[in-house]
Amino acid sequence: MPRILIVEDEDIIRSAVRKLLQHAGYEVSDAGSVEEADQFEPDQFDLIISDLRLPGAAGTELINRAPNTPVLIMTSYASLRSAVDSMKMGAVEYIAKPFDHDEMLAAVENILARSSKTPVSPEEKESTREDAEHSDPASIMFGQCEPMQRVFTLIRKVAPTETTVLIQGESGTGKELAARALHLLSPRASKPLISVNCAAIPESLIESELFGHEKGAFTGAVSARTGLIEAADGGSLFLDEIGELPAEAQARLLRVLQENEIRRVGSTQSQKVDVRMIAATHRNLKAMTRTGEFREDLYYRLNVMQIRIPPLRERQGDILGLARRFLKRQGEKMGKPNLNLSPEAMRALERHRWPGNVRELENAIERATILCDGDVITPYVLDLESEGHEEHIPETLVDGNHEQTRASDADSANDLSLEDYFQHFVLENQDRMSETELAQKLGISRKSLWERRQRLGIPRKKSSGN
Repeated sequence: MPRILIVEDEDIIRSAVRKLLQHAGYEVSDAGSVEEADQFEPDQFDLIISDLRLPGAAGTELINRAPNTPVLIMTSYASLRSAVDSMKMGAVEYIAKPFDHDEMLAAVENILARSSKTPVSPEEKESTREDAEHSDPASIMFGQCEPMQRVFTLIRKVAPTETTVLIQGESGTGKELAARALHLLSPRASKPLISVNCAAIPESLIESELFGHEKGAFTGAVSARTGLIEAADGGSLFLDEIGELPAEAQARLLRVLQENEIRRVGSTQSQKVDVRMIAATHRNLKAMTRTGEFREDLYYRLNVMQIRIPPLRERQGDILGLARRFLKRQGEKMGKPNLNLSPEAMRALERHRWPGNVRELENAIERATILCDGDVITPYVLDLESEGHEEHIPETLVDGNHEQTRASDADSANDLSLEDYFQHFVLENQDRMSETELAQKLGISRKSLWERRQRLGIPRKKSSGN
């Protein structure tokens, strides 16, 4: 069983990540600082997950103190440039907060697959790398229906090439998993995959984050910084929600695709980069070109090869297969290996519209596994009706439910998931913070804050201060 050390000074985040990884079958220890982590002999772990900013020594100090253990750095989008610097210092990967369960688990699995603490010969390492590069996309994603088989066929054909790929699909369909499959099955698998959520970076910082900047390029630029595109040199760059890029950044990105070169903000010199571009969106970029929201020339550069991930409602044959897969995994994590779905529960799963797609299905199974008292999951514990109509609950009812949530939060703060932490933080602080302040504290943009409110059904507080 892989051993993971979490180093995070915020109790709620540390507890949420610990429980997530424990449920995934990992042996987990945690600490609140680098000094506290030293007591666990960090070099004896298979992976260290550390916040970048900690009281006392920075999280990057663990790279020096545990030279034989891969370090995954957690950071907010406001500190992404520091995360890129940490990768130069030796961190194997970074992940931006707030992140969802799938993103964290995928990053952990990828790192552990690439680096084993068991000594192996150079020949074995090369063999392992080749196996990873030539593995099937079906081992990364699940899908037995015809639409998903077509997706797998496209990935198999496109991954070994240098072709730019545009992934389209609704939220929760697995666009990032498709991007990860394209990268891991490509010749660039041993190089970094840099993932960027364009909707979560403030518009004023997007160009600096992507392209880097020179010292003195703008107020606060006290030193030169490497951009995320440059950090992906030799590997792949995944631009999620590409439709949210502002016009200036679109023009710069077009030059990267046309000339394979970037120019840092404030610089007069261009430099060559070797990056495979993978973009994703849930929006209709073609329609956006007609309204002027998205550059037509950039659209055609990105849309060389398009992969559409079908929503779960179009994957009727996969619903029960996915549900059983999630049920088996959750049952093993929670010590309930004999769980089964009742016939009524299976019919309820097949009838549901799944607006949140695969992510919603996984959450429903996890919730049902926790609530189930026997070995049979019924429609009652699935609670699909309220899940499917969550966004349409009147605000008055939502407010009442949230008052109940607040009352119980004091007793269960340490049991919060990452999504629960977001909800907990917003509800506890929106009375005294503006939307801008909430977004800054969470390390996301106001737009991303609004989108998460909508998805989780958290109404915005009606106040003149916001």
